[in-house]
Amino acid sequence: MAAPISLAEIEAFFDARIESRKEIAFDQATAGLHARQLRALGAVVLSEQPIPVTPSGENARLLSEAIVRLGIERLPWTYALRQWRDRVMFLRRVEGQEWPDVSDEALARDAREWLSVAFAGKTALAELRADELAHALEDLLPWTLRHRLDAEAPIHFRVPSGSSVSINYEAEEGPKISVRVQELFGLDRHPAIAGGRMPLLVELLSPSRRPVQITRDLPGFWRGSYAGVRAEMRGRYPRHPWPEDPLTASATASAKPRPR
Repeated sequence: MAAPISLAEIEAFFDARIESRKEIAFDQATAGLHARQLRALGAVVLSEQPIPVTPSGENARLLSEAIVRLGIERLPWTYALRQWRDRVMFLRRVEGQEWPDVSDEALARDAREWLSVAFAGKTALAELRADELAHALEDLLPWTLRHRLDAEAPIHFRVPSGSSVSINYEAEEGPKISVRVQELFGLDRHPAIAGGRMPLLVELLSPSRRPVQITRDLPGFWRGSYAGVRAEMRGRYPRHPWPEDPLTASATASAKPRPR
């Protein structure tokens, strides 16, 4: 059975049991915190109105945990940040656990500690800038390791032509560079990082930047299959040098000038 009852009657009969409280919830659509002030009798909401969310430490923790549930990939990652993470994880595999675990799983697990710092003073994901995310991530790396990161897992590798070639740490086969053959002339040692302990996978490119060979043994390439590559490429790219002895040739990133 049921009988109608007005709000005024509820307030008259149950005034002592009516509570006023503030609730904060995460809205997936906006990826932000929303707050409301409500009056309720148990589970029955009598009235509610939206109110501003006040930034606080607890709200930063709530936001960080909600973003993890939404997906760590929703953070404002940049190419440089992803490369930084890949470099750290590379050295963790090579040198061991003195390097922090910055995988998706570890970052999600520890988000309450590191990500809530980045969200200090914020109430929505859109308020987090990429440089603030970078600062929070870099704080996970001890000072003693920061210089070693640049020394042992550099962003670029300088080739004999003078070009700085970006190192791809995302490749499944390990750190990799892609560079035109002519830019490596004269190099009789294989490119390596991590103090020389990790040879780079070298993808050798034609002048049009198409792959012609992949190697972890550059000296072996010069003395072996280079001859076949030279025979094929010199007809296709006659304006580019294809010396018989690449170890005595000068590296270059340029083609011969066109005849006038």
